[in-house]
Amino acid sequence: MGVQQKLIFFFFHASLVFIIFPLVGATPENHQITNNPSRTKDNSHIKMSPRLQFEITLHGFLLWASMGFLMPVGILAIRLSNKEENPRRHRIVFYVHSILQMIAVLLATVGAIMSIKNFNNLFNNSHQRLGVALYGIIWLQVLLGLFRPQRGSKRSVWFFAHWILGTAVTFLGVLNVYLGLEAYHQKTSKGIKTWNILFTVQISMVVFFYLFQEKWVYIQNQGVVLGNEMMTSICQEIGTDEKDEKVLKEVVEEVVPNEKEVVPNGDFGAQRQLKDTQRD
Repeated sequence: MGVQQKLIFFFFHASLVFIIFPLVGATPENHQITNNPSRTKDNSHIKMSPRLQFEITLHGFLLWASMGFLMPVGILAIRLSNKEENPRRHRIVFYVHSILQMIAVLLATVGAIMSIKNFNNLFNNSHQRLGVALYGIIWLQVLLGLFRPQRGSKRSVWFFAHWILGTAVTFLGVLNVYLGLEAYHQKTSKGIKTWNILFTVQISMVVFFYLFQEKWVYIQNQGVVLGNEMMTSICQEIGTDEKDEKVLKEVVEEVVPNEKEVVPNGDFGAQRQLKDTQRD
């Protein structure tokens, strides 16, 4: 709990640094390029400077890394920790989840700052509106993680709220990546079909591993049950045949040494001599 709080405080102060300095350092050139509401969607890519195109691309990459990659992987990690019985490995996977989510929040904060600083945010499309809502939900998640209660009735309410917000951020974040690609196409007139396909493949893999985690314990349990049933049926078949039973006894007597002949203290050399004597 102490380590998690330190990590959250570190990323919180780092985010404040990213929020303050870019807003102070905003240049009139960027505002001249971006804050021109008379531009239309048809000619926006013509008047757009190369620098602004780079900033839009970087903004999209940061939000993909945050919403489209790190957050879904962090969810897979926490689900893995829930099924981990070893306390040390459980703690490690939990911290991996926390670090991934905090990095995702930091990247989303940087992307939002770039949008506020450099882009023409009239909030006249779904991508911008959904982005603002997601930014608020993400930081609400950070506050929930910071004030996680001890185990008990309050912890159950906290867990439900944390799960609801995390699920909402994941689904809405993935949706906003697709909306962002469409907005990128409208601003730059560049093709996005390849990026849509790659992102769909990545999300499909995440969903596959999510469902696989759900069924892996069931598969393991089924394997144990089938193995036990097979051994039981074999033993029953051996028990019904007297000849096989005698053979089984002879094998067991050869494999399992007599208790009086066992050499103590793990003296493997003496055990080998004992076996050679038995053969003679």
